Amino acid sequence: MDRVAEFEESRSLMFGLAYRLLGSAAEAEDAVQDAYLRWAGAERDMIESPRAWLAKVVTNLCLNRLTSARAQRERYVGPWLPEPMLTSEGALGPLETAEQRDSVSLAMLVLLERLTPVERAVFVLKEAFAYSHREIAAILDVSEVNSRQLHSRARRDLARPQERQVADRAEVRRLVESFLSAASEGDLTGLEQLLTAEVTAWSDGGGKITAARRPVHGAAKVARLYAGMFAGATGVSIEIGEVNGAPAVVATAGGALYGVLGFEVVDGRISGLRAVANPDKLGFLSRQLSHSGSLSSP
Repeated sequence: MDRVAEFEESRSLMFGLAYRLLGSAAEAEDAVQDAYLRWAGAERDMIESPRAWLAKVVTNLCLNRLTSARAQRERYVGPWLPEPMLTSEGALGPLETAEQRDSVSLAMLVLLERLTPVERAVFVLKEAFAYSHREIAAILDVSEVNSRQLHSRARRDLARPQERQVADRAEVRRLVESFLSAASEGDLTGLEQLLTAEVTAWSDGGGKITAARRPVHGAAKVARLYAGMFAGATGVSIEIGEVNGAPAVVATAGGALYGVLGFEVVDGRISGLRAVANPDKLGFLSRQLSHSGSLSSP
């Protein structure tokens, strides 16, 4: 197998790793391309396992990016949300289990921002890719004991995500359909019934378009927010597609991607809504749509 073919065999895995570490498809693509340049220039005889070598390179490239990204995100206008992407065609690898889908959810990617870069790397490698602590220690140049400590600390700081109940996709889709129906009809009572009392809505416009710069809390306020948005959404086409492992609203206007709305569900009600409308964060998903031609039903 030639070097290009060897790299391409691991590209999907490396992209999935980089995306989970960075929360940005564009930055993940850059990290994978940088890894390829290093791969092309490396002495092949010195590489025992291409997969392990590439995982180490990509992880460390992402750690460097995370350090600078943290400062940039502190200056970000309004709430920062991850860059959404379609996952129905395997762009992030297998998402067959609830745990695999949760690992790429917008909610989880936001939670991961709480961690230090190295804690995030340990958590992602262990939880999403099932690396052993011995393998993680080799990737990060830490001891196995330190890897275990970092993993334990990450799980604690994420409020023990292993116990989070991940809603079934069919249940989420039913709630999304009901939400769209109520919002389009301006049915405030119907909307409130779909939301938890403590629901929060985040909007990421990045200062590029009009969007709420602070989270909106409470069922009544969130219901009014979205009833008003849908009332003014003339010329906007709405579809449901699989975004980050779960059913989400994908809005287009004039043939261009307008925004994405993701949902977090707890006990049969919507507990969180995350709207990404910053055009800088819609480029990758736009390309996915142009390549696929349509959304695949989740």
